Amino acid sequence: MNGVLRELVARGGGVVTRTGVQQVVPRWILQRACGTGDLVRVLPGVFVAAHLLARGPQQVPALNRLDPFVARRAVCAWTRGRAAFSHLTALELWGLRRPADGEPLHLSVPFDSGLRGQPGARVHRRRGFTVEPPQVVVRQGHPVTRVEQALVDSWPMLSPAERREPIIRAVNARLTTPKRMASTLRAASTLPDRAALCMLLTLLAEGCRSPLEIWGHEHVFVGPGMPAFERQVRITVGRRTMYLDLFAEREQVNIELDGATTHGDPRQREIDLRRDALLATIGIQVVRFAHRRLINEPDTVRRETLAILAARRPAAAHQG
Repeated sequence: MNGVLRELVARGGGVVTRTGVQQVVPRWILQRACGTGDLVRVLPGVFVAAHLLARGPQQVPALNRLDPFVARRAVCAWTRGRAAFSHLTALELWGLRRPADGEPLHLSVPFDSGLRGQPGARVHRRRGFTVEPPQVVVRQGHPVTRVEQALVDSWPMLSPAERREPIIRAVNARLTTPKRMASTLRAASTLPDRAALCMLLTLLAEGCRSPLEIWGHEHVFVGPGMPAFERQVRITVGRRTMYLDLFAEREQVNIELDGATTHGDPRQREIDLRRDALLATIGIQVVRFAHRRLINEPDTVRRETLAILAARRPAAAHQG
């Protein structure tokens, strides 16, 4: 490869544009570098050093065989400020999801931008969209759509089993709130399976903070005999503040839903026991149900819960 071109490629982190190259060397030098296989065209007017491409089937676009950071830089060089990463790619940049192998990069552009989709890059044209705040922010050095918009846009692209996790993670990480999500959803009146997303946002607004809590709400801790549990109730005992998964105030019972991973840790178990003992000092009984039992024995868990609540009611009434 020509020495000047090699230096230009190095300075660009392996990415160069036709416009940038032709400002310093003749066009034929770029053509020869492509002909010898030193550079590979990945997008119109954008080239990368061939050694950066991973091996893969010929049908896989060159853009998808690059490291994600390099691929995003190549896309930004192509769009020149006329697009923002969106949909599933935005979820990656917000730290809410890992992309699947071979997944295209998603971009949102103004309706009249003139950009069209390319192999490995899917373009979504939007009316009223501008590549500037408040619709677009910068994440990891790249323009990206707001987290609420990215989550709503991605909802129909994910399988039913995958859809909830990014939204729950975003709310728990305080990247957004159920209220802001609901506001964005109102503008997406034709979103596929919109009702399911509305229900999820309702549960999150009521205090559910994990897939397990949502499972319990939908399948176990509702219906005849069940009280109107309060979720994520803040309790302070001494200097310690705790949040209760499901709290029945009248019965002074706290139902804790133990996840499949963290609660298998002996250290976490010790923390839980100390927490339960502390709550007992103020009259709150803690009842824990493991992930396995909630999923495999929902009817049994429900019966046990109703029995515990019934046993606590006379004591609660006497104390009152």
